[in-house]
Amino acid sequence: MNRRRWTTWGAIGVAVVLVAASCWTPPASASSSSTSGSGLSLGETSVFTVPGVAVPGTPAKYDRVQVRRFGSPTATNVLVLVPGVLAGAADFDIVGPYLAAHVPNLQVWAEMRREGALEDNSMLLKLANGTATVTQAFDYYVGWLADSKISPHYQPLAPSQYQFVDQWGLAVAMGDLHNVVELARDGGKRTVILGGHSMGGAEATIYSVWDFNGKGGYQDIAGIVGIDGDAGLPLGLFGGPATSAAQADAALTTLRSGSPWLDLLGLGLPWIVGPFAELAALAALKQPTAASIGQTFPLLPAELKPPVPTDNEAQLGYAFDASTSPAALSLIHVHSGHLATSGSPRGWVNDGPTPVQDIAFAFSQEPLGPVDWYFPERLTVDVEAASTLTQTPAAGVLGLRLDHEAEVDVPMYVIQTSLGGAGNLVANSAHSFQHASKIPSVTVVDETASYSHLDPLLATPSDNAFLKTVAPWIEKLPAYRR
Repeated sequence: MNRRRWTTWGAIGVAVVLVAASCWTPPASASSSSTSGSGLSLGETSVFTVPGVAVPGTPAKYDRVQVRRFGSPTATNVLVLVPGVLAGAADFDIVGPYLAAHVPNLQVWAEMRREGALEDNSMLLKLANGTATVTQAFDYYVGWLADSKISPHYQPLAPSQYQFVDQWGLAVAMGDLHNVVELARDGGKRTVILGGHSMGGAEATIYSVWDFNGKGGYQDIAGIVGIDGDAGLPLGLFGGPATSAAQADAALTTLRSGSPWLDLLGLGLPWIVGPFAELAALAALKQPTAASIGQTFPLLPAELKPPVPTDNEAQLGYAFDASTSPAALSLIHVHSGHLATSGSPRGWVNDGPTPVQDIAFAFSQEPLGPVDWYFPERLTVDVEAASTLTQTPAAGVLGLRLDHEAEVDVPMYVIQTSLGGAGNLVANSAHSFQHASKIPSVTVVDETASYSHLDPLLATPSDNAFLKTVAPWIEKLPAYRR
């Protein structure tokens, strides 16, 4: 595994103090279950559980995934979206409502992988509902790490009690996703388009070539959407793939000797990414102009602290904006704005496609939050091996079923940013997949020069390059039901 690339997300975890605002307002007919001062709303939405595949050794209560649905449940087209590494369903809480409201006869489903059930969002929900303060929530999740006198506090999961998570690799993720897609298809009564962001885009691509009891996944879907992420080209976004049986065996041996979860900071705190991110967003949402609670926290890296005292919004924007956030954190970058030139504490000035309030809105949603607290290390091993989209010896050892690349015959859409577009990577990967398959067309939107990795998900909806291009692409799909 390319550890250097994956550890980029380590700083993200502590960086993720962060994010969002837009002028878009949903139609008056849409109900609003969660609305922020930015004018963003989840619109007509619901959350439901989908049974997952049974995994030996896994308690039955974890053999399930959850989905947030945007739009009318009677719509006969469904866009299913899969989040990326350390990401959750709330990453789509801006683009999902917009597409459901602006593409006729479309509902959008955002998947939360099974490990979402391992999270403790109790105090975050209290903060969101106004029954706990920002300080109380901050102390509960992370403050106690710097002050042992804080009690009660969050109790992290013990890795030794969750070794069954070592089995939660790509075969499990594909099985769970297949159940979601089958439910969305409703026996063929609805058309399904499958997509995802970053590694979620890779999962959508891999799904199309995966063998489900002799049937290729591509037969379930009408199109593939890759949002700054796909699979099919070696040395892609996930590092050099394991292709030999020996490489796969070595990866599994390493996995069994350590924690089942991706621990990017290397501190034995794999869960900390989620609370940091959501607390920062909630602070920016609830107390945008109050002095930053994260800036004075001793465990926040110095490179993420602005040079002057800031408010909560400015701290969030500073950590995420490509102009001030460390280059190593490119996976969380947006083009948002800059610190104000005056004020105490200093505020944030929006002048990019992604206002800081949009980040705060999306990253403050619970349940089905924006970050995957306990991301399975096994999934990173498997996705890298599957990025060739072919059944290599490593794929056999890992239990992958990549049998249908040559048969895939559905259109594909990809958008690439400064991260995925480096070396034209996402576009080249999509075209490579097309050449090895029967994909009739690949639509590439190149925002390499103007967007960072999270901009397609968080930019102001009314002027979002992803939304402006994917909406007409969806409507023009041959299998789309008008």
